[in-house]
Amino acid sequence: MRTQPFLVLCFLVVCHFGFSQNKLSGKVTNEKQQPLNGAHIHAGDKSAASNPMGEYEIRNLPDGNQKIFISYVGYKTLDTLVSINDNVVLNVMLKPDITALKEVVIREKGNAPKTTASEQKIKSETIERYSNQTLGDALKEVAGVSILKTGSTIVKPVINGLHSSRVPIINNNVRLEDQQWGAEHAPNMDINSAGKITVIKGASSLQYGGDAVGGIVIIEPLSVKKDTLFGKTIVNMVSNGRGGSITSSLHKGNSKGWAWNVLGTFKYLGDREAPDYVLSNTGNRESNFSGDLKYIGDDYSITGFYSFYKAQIGILRASHIGNSTDLVNSINNQAPAYIADFTYTLNAPRQEVEHHLAKINFHKKLDPNSQLEVQYAYQFNNRLEYDLRRGDNANKAALDLDLTTHALQADWKRETDNWETKIGVNAAYQTNYASPATGIRPLIPNYDKYDAGAYAVVSHSFSDDFTLEGGLRYDYSRVEATKFYLKSRWEERGYNNDFQNIIVGEEGNQWLTKPTFSFHNVSGSIGARKEFGDHWSWLNNISLATRNPNPSEFFSDGLHHSTGMIELGDLRLKKEKALKFSSALSRKGETFSFEINPYLNSISDFMYLTPIGQETTIRGAFLVWEYRQTNARLLGIDVHSNWKINSNFEHDFALAYVNGRDLTNSKALIDMPPLNISNALRFTKKEWNRLQLELKSELVFRQNQYPDNNFITNTIANNQFVPTLVDISTPPKAYHLLHFNSEMKLKAFKGIQTTVGLSVQNIFNTNYRDYLNRQRFFADELGRNFQLQLKFNY
Repeated sequence: MRTQPFLVLCFLVVCHFGFSQNKLSGKVTNEKQQPLNGAHIHAGDKSAASNPMGEYEIRNLPDGNQKIFISYVGYKTLDTLVSINDNVVLNVMLKPDITALKEVVIREKGNAPKTTASEQKIKSETIERYSNQTLGDALKEVAGVSILKTGSTIVKPVINGLHSSRVPIINNNVRLEDQQWGAEHAPNMDINSAGKITVIKGASSLQYGGDAVGGIVIIEPLSVKKDTLFGKTIVNMVSNGRGGSITSSLHKGNSKGWAWNVLGTFKYLGDREAPDYVLSNTGNRESNFSGDLKYIGDDYSITGFYSFYKAQIGILRASHIGNSTDLVNSINNQAPAYIADFTYTLNAPRQEVEHHLAKINFHKKLDPNSQLEVQYAYQFNNRLEYDLRRGDNANKAALDLDLTTHALQADWKRETDNWETKIGVNAAYQTNYASPATGIRPLIPNYDKYDAGAYAVVSHSFSDDFTLEGGLRYDYSRVEATKFYLKSRWEERGYNNDFQNIIVGEEGNQWLTKPTFSFHNVSGSIGARKEFGDHWSWLNNISLATRNPNPSEFFSDGLHHSTGMIELGDLRLKKEKALKFSSALSRKGETFSFEINPYLNSISDFMYLTPIGQETTIRGAFLVWEYRQTNARLLGIDVHSNWKINSNFEHDFALAYVNGRDLTNSKALIDMPPLNISNALRFTKKEWNRLQLELKSELVFRQNQYPDNNFITNTIANNQFVPTLVDISTPPKAYHLLHFNSEMKLKAFKGIQTTVGLSVQNIFNTNYRDYLNRQRFFADELGRNFQLQLKFNY
């Protein structure tokens, strides 16, 4: 790799990511410039009240964007976002609230937190650090979240051992529908559009659905209510891939009237590199845009939002094997079968995806305690997968799917004294179209899907230190598909007796079928939160989640071209039911904070994809993977802590462990994350241009609990077929990586705050393979990577 320019920058740029103490102060007045005594000011988790002169002061605020709330009886509350990078003076003039002249009864509201489930938030600084990477990479910063990968660029989150359809992603209050069922389908969204990311472990967020068996990821865009205009540009340059990205955004906030946000991102990278060779055909491109326009009235707001995501993703060329001998040699030799010189060209196999999301949202404040929100969302997703084809079909996609989703929802929320009630309904229609122009039987057929649901969640704070929360949800779902089955596959799967009634036609060696499935699901949760003094809290939550088989699990039937695997669904699959208990004990102190989160997840009819052998086609020999069901148990624990050693040094610790068991067959579950431990030591020197340095250790143990799915096949040796064991089960050995991050803030341009960051991933260029990478059979993981990041706030 060409690392010399980045090594020079190591001497020129010294930076970091960390925590600094800042002060927010100012004066609160009315329109007549009269001071307001007793105004309430909230910044993050800290608060203060103005004195008779209207003055206030809040100390010990960390760097980054902080939500600021300033309220006073009879005046409109100010809700804004302020960038805290030093001591900030914020003088505020509150405007009278004419609705306050009505006869109302003012009661002091309880301050007890309402949530009873474990939540972890990713700060804006962390999101910016991963600007050039993926959502999954950023989520890995949360204890208990690992990543499932297909190569180096297709990354999706794993929460407490579960992924894909079990971890819904909510983007700007819209459930992301982007053919997310496949393990090699990354979330189709730009991480730069996120202002805040929240990870909820478990199915307690019933307003978003009852199928979050693993957890849920909530992505919220940046929202600014202060009357201001500002922007941000981030430029990334990386050595591994010899490319980078640029993202730029502009935000116009307002307390009343028009407000808007726009953001654009472009990424361009070539082949990635392992420590010893080029990972051929692993480049990627992205072109993304998002924007919204909002009108804010006295007691209502209307928002229109649109986002566009387009990506081209190269698939490791060496992962497409030609026969069993190639597969065995790749596993035994621990080297790719295909290595070429570095290039920016994306050849087959590759993916091309486009995702459009448009929504309109109406929010109405019904009275001082209740509000109503109605939303319609439209999504369109096109997925093209290109295989190694020749002749006239060389540039023709082998898979072409169009997924269209319409969703309508209404949510009502009321807060009175120590009660909080949320009630909502939703309906959705989804259709999938598999283009016949590919000339290949589609892996996923045409289908129509209808959904309807309703939920209610109630929480009550019995005191300032004790809260109970309970919720219930009902969902109805119906899937109607049209699919061709090869008669040989139909008989092989044993469908003759069970599904003879769904055959509606015959074409040569294929049956035309119209399977229909309907589901009635009930989900629920109940939780309790207890505070002990000012620092300790204990959360307990029990949730029941119900998940239907997704289209991939039902209907997969053939070669998945971008991964080089034959996948087989099963029409006999039943819905999956998970009962999860989780507990979280946490302490938040001035110098030391920690949380320990044990959990037990019992899942009946757990659906999983497992290898069962190989199959030879005209394209060559491919591994065959099949969807099956079992009763499963996942037992685990997440731990993380933060220790502010002194004014300059800070330490973070995270540990995550999950043990997954197939109870029906008395063996380990496949694809469970191994024990992993991370430590990060940060140094901050505010006086040195806010210098921040971080050294992070990442230790991933070998997964010793795994099922044996090895099989015997014939390989060619000395021109003869020889029975050979294909070891596709044994996990790779443990590995340890060191990473470095740094940051420094400069005032290089008038009115523009410039931040320069340098990071190094895999400092020692360590060779390793990850158990949760679907391409671990074919190549090592990425080698050393230097990244130079420039941030401009204006």
